[in-house]
Amino acid sequence: MLRITDDERRRRLAVRHGLARPHPSVEAATEALTVLHATEAATVHLALWARVEDVSVADVDKALYDDRSIVKQLAMRRTLFVFPRALLPAAWGSAAARVGAQQRALVVKDLRANGITDDPDAWIAAAEADVLALLADGEPRTTAQIRESVAMLAGSVVRGNPDSKWGGEVPLAPRVMTMLGAEGRLLRADNAGHWRLNKPTWTTTSHWLGEVAEPLPQAEGYAALVQRWLWTFGPGTEADLVWWLGATKTIVRRALADVAAVEVAFDDGGTGWVLPDDTAPVDGGVEPWAALLPTLDPTVMGWKERAFYLDAADTPFLFDSNGNAGNTAWWNGRIVGCWVQDDDARVHLVLRHDVGADARAALAREAERLTAWLDGVRITHVYASPQMRGAVLP
Repeated sequence: MLRITDDERRRRLAVRHGLARPHPSVEAATEALTVLHATEAATVHLALWARVEDVSVADVDKALYDDRSIVKQLAMRRTLFVFPRALLPAAWGSAAARVGAQQRALVVKDLRANGITDDPDAWIAAAEADVLALLADGEPRTTAQIRESVAMLAGSVVRGNPDSKWGGEVPLAPRVMTMLGAEGRLLRADNAGHWRLNKPTWTTTSHWLGEVAEPLPQAEGYAALVQRWLWTFGPGTEADLVWWLGATKTIVRRALADVAAVEVAFDDGGTGWVLPDDTAPVDGGVEPWAALLPTLDPTVMGWKERAFYLDAADTPFLFDSNGNAGNTAWWNGRIVGCWVQDDDARVHLVLRHDVGADARAALAREAERLTAWLDGVRITHVYASPQMRGAVLP
């Protein structure tokens, strides 16, 4: 069996993810990464800052909202991503459809549990028709604006134990909009707030994209996603793919077979998978490189099994219990700490390892570069890591 070393895996990461050699455009970087995480709005812009030379906020917004060459879509693991436009039909037929079905079941459960209707399917169909009729004029609207205009969405539901942290009365509209978005009936259009915050407006898929391709059949959709993942993140394990896709082993195994993936050996004795035409080493040498990546960065979140780039002792400091990463600092293919901002929005490094003078200097330059690019903007985080929360700044 062919062996791919940890060194080679780190070289692939450095080159393909645009961390050692920048990508030429927002679109090229997004394509190379398969998708960008967008649960925290700022992650999209900061992930591209790290990979596209001289990119600006305006460049990213133009791709998202003017050119619409990259598009936000809820998909794998009920996570919001930015997809290359051409990859959307694969998601709509597979991972997004899976999430959409889960969200529809939750809406049905809420409607029944709160006594809103005895026929949830008919209620959802009527609510969907009202939303689509409202948005037929092509004007994007926020969830709050839609709720004001669609009477069926004006109510709330009680979820779980009202006295618990996760229970209580919540608006029904956001859950319905999430469901319709996952199903591909609606898309997130312009952002109604600052670029670092998620405040989406909604519109119909046809208004946002014009000509809309049909979703791929489920198996084809998963195969397309797995093929893209293997080029970006391969070699990776079956467990990595199950986690990244939020799918089952059966789905992953069929997709691996459909793309004729090849099994390879790792340094630790485990095995992973690559595309059949992707077994050769990365061309050319890779100079030592430094990078500061944002919370939920697509590189950090590409694998479940991270030992080839992460010291296990650092995991509880830099990740939450669900495997979600905060900001990270990288040196030459490995995570060595994190970065945080002070009250004046200056970026500071919090290193967990003695990386040497050259690495400290390179990372310090990245911190200065990011400080300048942010120009006083402070990023807030839903998924701040324990290390970020506990950092003591000068």
